[in-house]
Amino acid sequence: MKLKEELRQKNESASLKKETSKKSWYFHIRRDWQLYVLLLIPVSFAFVFKYVPLTGILVAFKDYNIIKGFWASEWVGLDVFRDLFARPDFLKAVRNTLLLNVSDLVLSFTIPIFLALLINEINGNIFKRVNQTLIYLPHFLSWVIMGALAYQLLGYGSGMVNNLIEQLGGNRIPFLQSDIHWLFSYLAIGVWQGMGWGTIIYLAAMSGVNPELYEAATVDGANRWRKMWHVTIPCIRPTIVILVILSLGHVMGGSFERVYALQNMATTEFTTTIPVLVFRWGIENGDYSSATALGVFQAVIGLVLVVLADQIAKKAGEDGLL
Repeated sequence: MKLKEELRQKNESASLKKETSKKSWYFHIRRDWQLYVLLLIPVSFAFVFKYVPLTGILVAFKDYNIIKGFWASEWVGLDVFRDLFARPDFLKAVRNTLLLNVSDLVLSFTIPIFLALLINEINGNIFKRVNQTLIYLPHFLSWVIMGALAYQLLGYGSGMVNNLIEQLGGNRIPFLQSDIHWLFSYLAIGVWQGMGWGTIIYLAAMSGVNPELYEAATVDGANRWRKMWHVTIPCIRPTIVILVILSLGHVMGGSFERVYALQNMATTEFTTTIPVLVFRWGIENGDYSSATALGVFQAVIGLVLVVLADQIAKKAGEDGLL
């Protein structure tokens, strides 16, 4: 009897699901029309500002003439890309973009993890909150302000740091007036500006760690270092993997504002990056086809890196993005 009753319930459930699936989309819209109206707002925003501008990619395949317009310009196919890859500035921009972004990824990604681990071990709540606030404040400053602060602090002639070094008997250091010094200053300023944001993300992930894991580690005789290495880091590993995947999408891009705010006439070796080159070709020189082609190249490489990193993460046992 029990078996028959279970079969009857399963049949009723299957028939109910079948009837529900047969209901037309009009039924669901009529029932939840308020929700669909609210959904129209973000969908319309994404369509107008995210998908409609994608038609501009066609400029990369045309000899774009601003007088003829978007559709009347002559179609040249891949000629723009062939000319792009043959330019000497292109190879230099790719080299500098990879150098700056990979170095920045290594530093700006690892330092917030260590900083979050240290803050997480602090017992005083007031001291912890004050430090979090002070570290996070530079994230709210634009790169225009950050660049002005950098030149006020690190300038060769009247910078505060060089004035202090000279008063202590040392020689002035061209932090922003020498190519090699500019590279290290660029990376250091980027870490200072962005480590607060990364620290908050990792601290939020650490707050979700089960306290019983720490108690079990204490019973086993683990010290604080062992708890961080064997409990905290494995628990936040999914967050680390997701952020690594997302960061790889920007390896071929980077921040235009950051480079543009810190560059000067004395340092030109590392300041020619892909975003800066897009600005020069498109805005300053009016070569819209080459600028668009360079932007398409940058976006395609970023997409490929994200997909590859996602696949590698899944093969390593992580959830990934997709």
